[in-house]
Amino acid sequence: MSIIRRIFGEPKPGKPLPVIRIDPVSLAAAQRAERSGHCACLSSRGKKGTPSVPNLHAEPQDTSAPRWLALLALIDDSRNTRVIEPSATMPAGQWSDVITLPAEVQFLTAVSQLRLYGSHLRRLPPEIGRLSALGNLDIYTSYSLHWLPYEMTRCARLRDTRMSTRALYGNIKTRLPFPRLSGPLEVLQPQTCSVCDKPFGECGATPYWTTQRIGTDVAPLLAHSCSSECTARIPDAPEGYYARPHKGGGGVGMPVSDL
Repeated sequence: MSIIRRIFGEPKPGKPLPVIRIDPVSLAAAQRAERSGHCACLSSRGKKGTPSVPNLHAEPQDTSAPRWLALLALIDDSRNTRVIEPSATMPAGQWSDVITLPAEVQFLTAVSQLRLYGSHLRRLPPEIGRLSALGNLDIYTSYSLHWLPYEMTRCARLRDTRMSTRALYGNIKTRLPFPRLSGPLEVLQPQTCSVCDKPFGECGATPYWTTQRIGTDVAPLLAHSCSSECTARIPDAPEGYYARPHKGGGGVGMPVSDL
């Protein structure tokens, strides 16, 4: 099977496969990627009507498995490197079973490129906001990754991103709704407020969705706020999106022009 078919699937009758150019790094990553095993959140893509509200991915990561230990070792060995690409060093079967990155990614302060093409990640840890040198983030064809942590706004050098935007919550083409948020989920909650970076007080954390520009893309972000003051500090979303932080569910968060 050609790499084009691996990416786009079999063509429809009478419709040829698209002609694309793909760089050698992406080509190699695409050839390594496991295409099966992604979540079913996008099963309503292309169907008419209002898609059902998906559940927020909160699956725990098995931290005792060899794949997790191998990822920890890779991160430890990469503290002084500029490029990290787990799929290039981990067996495909191990990498495809990883649903989040460990909090230890915060120590990769020298990394400028994080290549996660074709991953099966469900989420990125809030500690990714500590990557002060990160300038390029590639999560293309990571179809189970529907949102990013608000802490990514702290990556001041992040300029280039590549995402499968149709897999993101609130996308105008797939109409994938935002999951409803009530209280914080322990598996997703950061150690400090997403906005002020201070420890949560007695009131604890309150989760919100917001849509912001990250690098070269507009993406949904999950923020955990410690106070109404911090919530008010979250910028308005770009024009055409639901402006203020919200709790998701139904059509809220969809581009305004599509409501």
